[in-house]
Amino acid sequence: MASSCSLFHSSLSSKSKSKFPLPRHQNNTKFNRPPPTVISCTSSSTYDPCPSTTSSNSNSPSPLKSGRLADENIRDEARRHRSIANNTFSAKYVPFNAGPDSTESYSLDEIVYRSLSGGLLDVQHDIEALKKFDGAYWRELFDSRVGKTTWPYGSGVWSKKEWVLPEIDPDDIVSAFEGNSNLFWAERYGKQFLGMNDLWVKHCGISHTGSFKDLGMTVLVSQVNRLRKLKPPVVGVGCASTGDTSAALSAYCAAAGIPSIVFLPANKISIAQLIQPIANGAFVLSIDTDFDGCMKLIREVTSELPIYLANSLNSLRLEGQKRAAIEILQQFDWEVPDWVIVPGGNLGNIYAFYKGFKMCQELGLVDREPRLVCSQAANANPLYLCYKSGWIQFKAVKANTTFASAIQIGDPVSIDRAVYALKNSNGIVEEATEEELMDAMAQADSTGMFICPHTGVALSALIKLRNSGVIAAGDRTVVVSTAHGLKFSQSKVDYHSKKIPDMACRFANPPVQVKADFGSVMDVLKKYLGNKTPNH
Repeated sequence: MASSCSLFHSSLSSKSKSKFPLPRHQNNTKFNRPPPTVISCTSSSTYDPCPSTTSSNSNSPSPLKSGRLADENIRDEARRHRSIANNTFSAKYVPFNAGPDSTESYSLDEIVYRSLSGGLLDVQHDIEALKKFDGAYWRELFDSRVGKTTWPYGSGVWSKKEWVLPEIDPDDIVSAFEGNSNLFWAERYGKQFLGMNDLWVKHCGISHTGSFKDLGMTVLVSQVNRLRKLKPPVVGVGCASTGDTSAALSAYCAAAGIPSIVFLPANKISIAQLIQPIANGAFVLSIDTDFDGCMKLIREVTSELPIYLANSLNSLRLEGQKRAAIEILQQFDWEVPDWVIVPGGNLGNIYAFYKGFKMCQELGLVDREPRLVCSQAANANPLYLCYKSGWIQFKAVKANTTFASAIQIGDPVSIDRAVYALKNSNGIVEEATEEELMDAMAQADSTGMFICPHTGVALSALIKLRNSGVIAAGDRTVVVSTAHGLKFSQSKVDYHSKKIPDMACRFANPPVQVKADFGSVMDVLKKYLGNKTPNH
């Protein structure tokens, strides 16, 4: 890794002599540069976002038709059914939380990560165009696409294409039919540990690469796939990562044949997370710093080379991630839960959930939004500290080591987005110590789940809010599980082996050593089963 990193940096030209076009407004004040030249890409293709419709409006989205010809694949079939009519819907970049007088905006085909003032951007949809169809129409349309293989709507993300990237040609979409993940009724866990009957866990980690990051990466890589066909081209895509972002980026880039470059903090992610980008052919740089250091480097590099930045600074990712909120409502037959609890690190996800719920309320699919909770590891808790100050002051922290390694971030990019989402949803921020999150993970696993430490952070918040009476026994509550537990098997091994220093590991379940003879086995089993008499 170190040699690759050295070779890469030795090939960089001087910043003052860079021949590559620069991304627009990438926090130029921080790096002391004037605003670079705009990279603007256009396309003359027009198309309807969906096949022909039963509606009287020829441009309206519609349920799908079937009937693939013998020599067609699913892309060919979708292309044959596609109308050449102009697309009804559109989206653009605007400064995040801009005032009504702001006129600053950018095409999604421009490479731009920050506003003129250096602030975050947001993807703004033409809500008035979407409002031409009522909530009942959108509910029926989205429900008609669930479980289908019709391209690209079989994806849990692209089944909401009109609300994600309405203008992208389906031929440019890169999808593994991600999403459509299990909403798990945590019956035993809720009853046994919390006295709740309506507790649910949204398993976003049951996805292509084992984390919710797939939901945003299919959107970002699809847009890059489109940009690579335009001029000037994008050579590759890069990210800094604590593990899951790099896995999702490398997988989708591999599927599209796009080079991916990954900056990882050395010795700070699990082996399962490290091997994913390596196996998918990414160019991996293992750097002797933490995530925040990797993030600083990737932002500098992508301002000099035609490498598209894939971190959540890029607001395209959030368009895919917001889809999980819509899917939760869909899985409840469009009934709104009382609470949704999300673990937070770089903090884009909590805003994405807010945005998804808000769009559904604004467009008439539901009549209200749930309250949001963001939970952080106590070892990396800048949002929690800001919340406890009454939202008065945010201060970055030096993130300490946590078993919830994917949220080990002390200077989150999306802090402004998160604060906005929580203020507008009457939200709460909680934190979890290492022992609390590991105990919560072990308890959940003992009831049939197999969750990641980050979900343990979210469950810890639920436990505290339930014990304090903030969340009532009858409240319908959804805990968002962000990654598959198999990615963090070593932490589970250490816990159940009671090898974690200064941790009691109260719910450890180590294997019992026993001699290889019938009598010894029977003695052990009788003792175990004697404590397991069912209570009726």
